[in-house]
Amino acid sequence: MLWLYLHFPHLLLDHIRRSRENQGALAVVEGSGQKIIQACPEAYAQGVRAGMRLKTAISLVPELRMLRADHQQEARILEDQARWLYRYAAHIVLVPPNGLLAEVGSLQRLYGGLAAVWQTVEQGLEERQLNAWTAIGHTPLAARLIARAGKGECTADKGHILRTLGQMPLLTAEFDDKTYTRLQRLGLNTLDEVFALPASELARRLSPETLAYVQKIQGNRADPQTPWQPPHTFRQQADFVQEIEQSQGLLFPLQRILSELEEDLCWRQQDTDSLLLVLQHRHEEPTRIRVRTSGPEHRAEAFLNLIRLRFEQHPLRAPVVSLVLSVKRFLGREAASGQDLLGETQDLNEAWHTLISRLQARLGGHSLQQLSPQADHRPERAWSASEVQRKNHTRLPSPDQLPRRPLWLLKGPQPLAEAPTMWFSGPERISGGWWDGQRVHRDYYIAELSTGQLAWVFRDVRDGWFVHGWFG
Repeated sequence: MLWLYLHFPHLLLDHIRRSRENQGALAVVEGSGQKIIQACPEAYAQGVRAGMRLKTAISLVPELRMLRADHQQEARILEDQARWLYRYAAHIVLVPPNGLLAEVGSLQRLYGGLAAVWQTVEQGLEERQLNAWTAIGHTPLAARLIARAGKGECTADKGHILRTLGQMPLLTAEFDDKTYTRLQRLGLNTLDEVFALPASELARRLSPETLAYVQKIQGNRADPQTPWQPPHTFRQQADFVQEIEQSQGLLFPLQRILSELEEDLCWRQQDTDSLLLVLQHRHEEPTRIRVRTSGPEHRAEAFLNLIRLRFEQHPLRAPVVSLVLSVKRFLGREAASGQDLLGETQDLNEAWHTLISRLQARLGGHSLQQLSPQADHRPERAWSASEVQRKNHTRLPSPDQLPRRPLWLLKGPQPLAEAPTMWFSGPERISGGWWDGQRVHRDYYIAELSTGQLAWVFRDVRDGWFVHGWFG
């Protein structure tokens, strides 16, 4: 087996910098707030280093922005990267706080060689603006140690991997402090010297646990890895060092998150019709914005336009310190049907969905309604107004097969003072309503009144004339 290890030396910094343009010098400080543990390239160029005291860093860069380390946040960000890597490899292992392990030996035939796998991952890292040290090893521990030492190469040669490991100083082999001290006292300085010790001597002079660790590095002892399973939801968060006061400032991180959502939906071969956007404020309750589309959608541009419309209608009530976009509802993609060679039917459907979604975002979800037919012969009860749903592709009868109806239907029949002067069609008998106590028995005609108007009229069982609609 071959394992690929990704070590993210600046995972939290990369996450913050992806969420906002022109961040300037930025550093991550430890929980106590006294020491620098990560510095962005701008801060590094001005002399800020990991391990430096905060006071010294501020004296070098007075405008330095600081972010306190958060282990829960780092765990969530690491899981975000695992979800991305899962698109390329099925066996993923999380190695907190900043590492991912993937089995890639079985992927060589799929991608056309180990170099293609390596290139695919490198390209994905570049697109996501992530810094990672990558390495390949014949064991999980070998890949991890080589990656964390920055010695990674794209090779499946076990001998070359072992030579690289052997040249590494003991300090980079991640032994515990007690074991490292005892190895030094034995006069050992590199892993190669540890590998040369007989197994029995290593267990006797140090411990069986140390022997097991060394054998796992070499591949002489099994080191099973439990694969990580991605959640059945999509969740992305953007955190801001400086509060965002205008909704326009949220569009840049949202554009990136929605692009990742589009990639995720395309990979799943699914769509969604509901997004939940939560804006976190420092001193107020979060703002929750539900964005709905009129039908299944996956395009980032369409989602962004709807969110922009919602922002126009509802300005921010407080500065935003972070935002979370989540999707829990996924819809299977329907096979295209009824399209011509140029796909014009599909284009019209997408245009219809886009129009309805934008109107709902601007006017409100309950401000837009559509007429739906009801299974009732009585004209005043044969339709209803309901919430706009996805366009129905059910095949309707041909207009030639339906009776002619007026476009202007009155709320209720109005009595006529005199009978029509001319008839054009009819009678069309409608009898029903016995089941709810409002029975009707009518003969409908299209007729001309004495005023010259073309009307839809009927005569009931009492032999009275009524008008029920007008033709244009």
